[in-house]
Amino acid sequence: MANLKDIRDRIKSVKSIQKVTKAMKMVAAAKMRRAQERMEQSRPYSNSLAEVIQHLLPDVDREMLPLLDVRDVKRKAYVVVSADRGLAGAFNTNLLKIAQKEIDEFGKENVDLFCIGKKSRDHFKRRGYNIIESHVEFWAEMEFENAMMIGRSIIDHFTSGQVDEIHVAYNYFLNIAHQEVKSESLLPLVYESVEGVSHNRLYEPSKEELVTSLIPRHLNVQMWKYLLESYASEQAARMLSMENATSNAQDMIKDLTLQFNKARQAAITTEMLEIVGGAEALGK
Repeated sequence: MANLKDIRDRIKSVKSIQKVTKAMKMVAAAKMRRAQERMEQSRPYSNSLAEVIQHLLPDVDREMLPLLDVRDVKRKAYVVVSADRGLAGAFNTNLLKIAQKEIDEFGKENVDLFCIGKKSRDHFKRRGYNIIESHVEFWAEMEFENAMMIGRSIIDHFTSGQVDEIHVAYNYFLNIAHQEVKSESLLPLVYESVEGVSHNRLYEPSKEELVTSLIPRHLNVQMWKYLLESYASEQAARMLSMENATSNAQDMIKDLTLQFNKARQAAITTEMLEIVGGAEALGK
């Protein structure tokens, strides 16, 4: 059995760790609330704009805009939206596992990567994947301009003909306890045909103006959505992870305290027996 000093030192260490996990949980909770508010504010606009694009695409000549060009898929690009830091449970692990599986199935030599977050950059860099761009250390001051900058690079990569499809892998925020890894096709834009719906519509301004204005904006808004969803999911995952760590630390403190009391009682008993034995020896 460990001596009293060792157990006392372990209790002290665990209590120090517990203070850290409690603080990290509170910070993550505050960040998550702010991120969740921004995400929920952006969802209606993002969904409405996507719906407008879906109604517009059936009437559009795909030669009108390079972003609509459907080609034989010989090369793909993946945008992998991860976090910069860990301590968020399986948040990064699940995302990278699914993204890597899809990339490997297509052939990693035929895939270009845009890594958002240190975790995805480091993961794929160690494994020799072809990383075109990486964006890190911007989450704390994330603004729509970040989404526009990333979106511009992705659009240029597609319109220049370097890849034929672009996919995005990210974490979708369902609620505080659940985040779902999603892999979505970003480019080229496709639409779901609905039978019985007439596509003979009048447009004001012209169809060409709408296409050239709305579609680039839609792609930037989609990228903004991916960033917001991922950041809110990261903070929720970290908050739950730190809450579990704090609870585990409390259980460990209870176990160590029990061990300490047992060890102390055993030491007292041993000391009393030695005193009694010594007294008996003197009395003889």
